[in-house]
Formats: sequence, C-alpha cells, structure tokens
Amino acid sequence: MDRAVSMAAVVVALFAAVASGEVVDEFGSGASFIFGDSLVDAGNNNFIPTLSRANMTPNGIDFAASGGMPTGRFTNGRTIADIIGEMLGQADYSPPFLGPNTTGGSILNGVNYASGGAGILNATGKIFVNRIGMDLQVDYFNITRKQLDDLLGRDRAREFLRKKAIFSVTIGSNDFLNNYLMPVLSVGTRVSESPDGFIDDLISHLRDQLTRLHTLDARKFVVANVGPLGCIPYQKTINRVDENECVKLPNQLAQQYNARLRDMLAELNAELPGARFCLANVYDLVLELITNYPKYGFQTAAMACCGNGGAYDGLVPCGPTSSMCDARDKYVFWDPYHPSEAANVLLAKYIVDGDSKYISPMNLRKLYSL
Repeated sequence: MDRAVSMAAVVVALFAAVASGEVVDEFGSGASFIFGDSLVDAGNNNFIPTLSRANMTPNGIDFAASGGMPTGRFTNGRTIADIIGEMLGQADYSPPFLGPNTTGGSILNGVNYASGGAGILNATGKIFVNRIGMDLQVDYFNITRKQLDDLLGRDRAREFLRKKAIFSVTIGSNDFLNNYLMPVLSVGTRVSESPDGFIDDLISHLRDQLTRLHTLDARKFVVANVGPLGCIPYQKTINRVDENECVKLPNQLAQQYNARLRDMLAELNAELPGARFCLANVYDLVLELITNYPKYGFQTAAMACCGNGGAYDGLVPCGPTSSMCDARDKYVFWDPYHPSEAANVLLAKYIVDGDSKYISPMNLRKLYSL
C-alpha cells in the first residue's frame, strides 16, 4: 500500500512538472539515444537468442557500476557510449531497450538500442542467428518515441528530443566483417556485387534510417565512421600479418565507405530542417592509437587481452576459458574485435572535446550545448 501511494505521488509530481513546463529543465543532464553494434551494446543481446553474447566473465571485469560482473558489454569496462555520456554529464548510463527496467521515467535518460552483430543491412550478422539490425533499432525507437509522448505530452516530448537528446550511431563494421568479408558465407555476395555496389547499398540504407530518425524528432546526431578493420586482432590473426602490419582489403573498404559517409552526412545537414550531423572520424583516431600506442601508454596494439588462437589471440572470442592479460589498461584491444576500456576513454575524449580532424563540423560538447 505504501509503495502504491509513493508511486502515485511520483506520477502526480511528474504531471505537475509537465504542466508547469519544468520537465525539460529538470532532466537537464540530457539523454543519449544509442544505435549500433557490439562496440556500444549495453546488454540488449542478453534478451534475445543469439550467438553474439558478452554476458559471461571476464567481460565487464572492470565495469564499476556492476561490481565487475558482466552486463553484456563487449569490453572489460565501459563502452565508448558510456564514457561519452559521463563526459557530457548524463545522470546514468542509457539502459538497453530490451531490459525489463527500461520503462517510465528511466527513458528520459536515453535508451540504448545497440546489438552485437548488428549491421546497416538486415542480412548482416545472420551467422549469429539473431541480432537487432539498424532497421529494427529505429522501429524500437519509434516505440520509445510514443512512450515519451505519453510521459511528457507531445509538445514537451518533441522539445525534449530536439534540445536535450543526442543520437549516436555506431554501425557498419559488421556489414564488412560479418557480411561482405565473411569467409565462405559471403562468396555469393562478393561475386554478385562489387565493392562500389555494396557500399552504395549501405549508404542508401543508412540515409533512409537517419532520415526516419529525423522524422521522429531526432536533431543532434553523431555518426561514427568504420574503423581500420584490417588492424583488429581477428583480421591480423586469420591473415597472418606481421605485428605492425594491417590487412589491406578491409581497410580499403572501410576508407571507401567512410568517404561516401562523409558526403552523405553533409547532404543530410543541408537537406533535413534543423538537423546537425557530426562525423566521428573513428578510422583515423583508432589508427593513430594503433600506430603510436606507446605514446598513449599502451604496451601492445596487436594482441587481444582476452581471447585465444593464433599469433594475436584473435580467433576465439573472450569467455570464461579464455586466457587474459594482467595489465588490461595496457592493451588497445580487449578481445579479437573490441577496444579495451582504456582505449575507449581516449577515443571518447577526442570525440567530445577534439578538433575537426577527429570530429566535424563540431565536437560533441559543442553539439550538446546548442
């Protein structure tokens, strides 16, 4: 009974705040709506039957908020999205959309829709059986959008999204790694579609997805380009390259896609009313980290801290039976695919406060302040 009374009081207070126009100011720390793949997944894949999972030790061993227990994040600690939210003063991490507690007032902090194995294209990641592709992530945001209307009223919800929310999109890597470049499974695609044609398809689909978010009142976007895929421990291991060498084809495809992405975002900035699209140049940022890793305090940019197989422990994903390095903050890569928390911290700093080499046309702190 006491709990029911308490909840009623919260609801009454919320509606009173809405009526007085104070809700947007009350939640002034802002919201992050996060779309993407395993680089920013906060646990959505825990709630679907999939082979792409990180809800097992030692993943999350350095994640303070969980006491070092795995949460479904594909790293040893915080993702880059978590850290950016902290740097911008967000009150809490954006919860996974599929999490049972992602309801009511919690969505005013933002929501994470990202999914390990996801891609721009619906066919991407089928090797994992299930994943939440970008089209479905936008569908899920549409559900959140209606919940915000119910919570705040239509006009307040629109104002909240346009002024207080940042929409981050980190996707595209799997469209190459687990689609176009996938051994055996991708043979049909690569025979039937040239790299140019495949990238045209990616850009066209992403344009539609971003435009759809704009129609749902998203205005402030940060879109990450695809990193140097040929430099991750998995690609270095299966292609047997030297420690200081990267695999050429994945990097060439990433650069080709990134050039098209830059042009497309510039077009959307000109075409969509009120939209601000910022491009996070993750490719050059990660390449700088890999090339000059000692300068940033790392011991290796080739080896996975947690993994097994091959010269760089890059074949078997991180899990309970994997070998794990001792100095986790000295490795650029946590596992065969994903950066360590220490690397994520550096990447986030450049995206939030960096110059136009790594984030353009403005950094994220400036975008947030608009």
